[in-house]
Amino acid sequence: MMNIWGKITKKQFSPLYLLYGTEQFLINETKQKLLKNVLSDTEIDFNFSSYDLEEVPVETALEDAETFPFLGEKRLLFLYHPFFLTAEKKTGKVEHHLKKLENYIMKPAPHAIVVFIADYEKLDERKKLTKLLKKHAVIGEAKQLKEQELIGWISDRASQYEVKISKQAAEHLAMLGGTNLMLLSSEIEKLALYAGKEQEIDHEMVDRLVAKTLEQNIFSLVDMVVQRKMEEALRIYYDLLKLNEEPIKILSILAGQFRLVYQSKALLKKGYGQQQIASFLKVHPFRVKLAMKQANLFQEADLKKIMTLLAECDLQMKTGRMEKSMVVEMFLFQLSHLKQQSFS
Repeated sequence: MMNIWGKITKKQFSPLYLLYGTEQFLINETKQKLLKNVLSDTEIDFNFSSYDLEEVPVETALEDAETFPFLGEKRLLFLYHPFFLTAEKKTGKVEHHLKKLENYIMKPAPHAIVVFIADYEKLDERKKLTKLLKKHAVIGEAKQLKEQELIGWISDRASQYEVKISKQAAEHLAMLGGTNLMLLSSEIEKLALYAGKEQEIDHEMVDRLVAKTLEQNIFSLVDMVVQRKMEEALRIYYDLLKLNEEPIKILSILAGQFRLVYQSKALLKKGYGQQQIASFLKVHPFRVKLAMKQANLFQEADLKKIMTLLAECDLQMKTGRMEKSMVVEMFLFQLSHLKQQSFS
C-alpha cells in the first residue's frame, strides 16, 4: 500500500486499481490520497462518481468512465462491492454485463481512473475477471500489517505531520497501540502536536503520552513481578482497580498472557520462529514478540505450575471462597515466590 501511496503522491496514476482486504483504514487512506491528488476541489463535483455494484450494473459505471471529464483531465470512479470477484453467490441482485468489463480491463479509458473496492478477506483466484484485474490493475491488499510494515507505516504517518519518529519510538508505539491503525493514527497526531514541526518523537514521549491498554498494563505487571519489584507490580494492579477494571477480567487476561507465553516457549523449543508462531497461534507477531521475551524468564515447569495456579484462582473467584480482588493479589505473591525459588 505504501508503494502505491508514493506513486499516487507523485501523480503516477494507473487507469485501474483493485483494493481488497478487511483493513478498512488502509482502503480509506488510499481513497483519500486518490481524491486529493487526482482531482482539485472544484473538479470533484464534476468528475468524481461512486457506485455500489450490489445495486448498479457495472456497465453503467463503465459508461461513466468512458465519458470525457468536464473542466479537468481525469475522471475518478470508486466501484464498491464487486462480489463477482469472489466465490460468493448473490441471488436476486442486479445482473452485470461482465463481458463488457473484461473488454474494459483490456483497454481502459485513458482519461479515467477506475478503483474497485472489495472489502473481502480474499478473492476467487480461479475467476477470469480476477486474473485479468491482477494482471492489468495496480493491486492494493489491505491486510493486517506485519511488524516491519507497521513500523514503516508509523514513520510514514508521522512524516505527514512534518515530524520524525525514531525507530525505537515507533517500535514502542506499535507495542503499546497494537495493530489498530485508527488508534495509532490518533496517537501519532497527538505525539506530533506535542513534539512540534520538524522535531523528533522519541521513546520517552511515547511512554509518557500514549495510553496503555489493559493488556499492556498486565504485561508490565508481570514484568515487575518476575523482576521481584512487587511494590511496582501492586501499584499497577491497584491503579487498574481504581479504573474500575474487574478482577475477573484481569485474571482472565493474565491467564491468556501466560497461555501465550507457554505456547510460545513450547513452539520455540520445536524450532518455530516469531512469524511462524504468530501464524500458528493466529495472533499478531508483536504479541508473540512480547511473549517470547517473557518466555525466557520462566522454566517450562514453572509455566505449568502457573497455569495450575491460575485455574485454582479462577475456581476461587467463581465459588466466592475469597474476595475477588484478593484472589489476584494472592496470585501475584505466589508468582513472585515461584520466581524466587527459580532464582535460588
